[in-house]
Amino acid sequence: MQINPPLTEQGLYTLAADIQILLMDVDGVLTDGRLYFLPGPDGKMVETKGFDSQDGIALRWLSWYGIKTGVISGRDSPATLERAQQVNMTWVFQGHIEKIPLLEKILDESKTSPRQIAYIGDDLTDIVIMRRVGLSFATANARPETKRAASVVTDAVGGSGAVREAVELMLKARGVWDELLKKYEVNL
Repeated sequence: MQINPPLTEQGLYTLAADIQILLMDVDGVLTDGRLYFLPGPDGKMVETKGFDSQDGIALRWLSWYGIKTGVISGRDSPATLERAQQVNMTWVFQGHIEKIPLLEKILDESKTSPRQIAYIGDDLTDIVIMRRVGLSFATANARPETKRAASVVTDAVGGSGAVREAVELMLKARGVWDELLKKYEVNL
């Protein structure tokens, strides 16, 4: 992970320990950004995309520790809705390029401070959210402008463990990572 100044490693862990909600974009974050169009049974084209299984289990771990999750995406996709249900997401907003009103809705519904929200994005439309939350991540494949706006840039690209990287950081900052490793009988 690359930490962008003025944030320090200690400051990063302090912010990450207090996160109550992780929000993210979908294409380029939960996926590699590629969209696949296949013919459905009725002959109409159906959009699909690939999701990383390690990102998925990490999102489920967050729910174990009371951290809610959600997506705000510019595209409507049944695959996104299915994935969100599989990993117990609280909020699923699709078809929205203007993301600020949705962040405000989440803040209102959750009664959470913006400082307690983390966001992962990869493109210009994500920067407005990144500037309004406590901790922001850009994926390694993000646009240069998005990387500069983020608190942290992941080593992994979207769809290949970027979300997992952010989740592991949050769980380590909360002091529960070793507990999780013990659950899976990982030798410390």
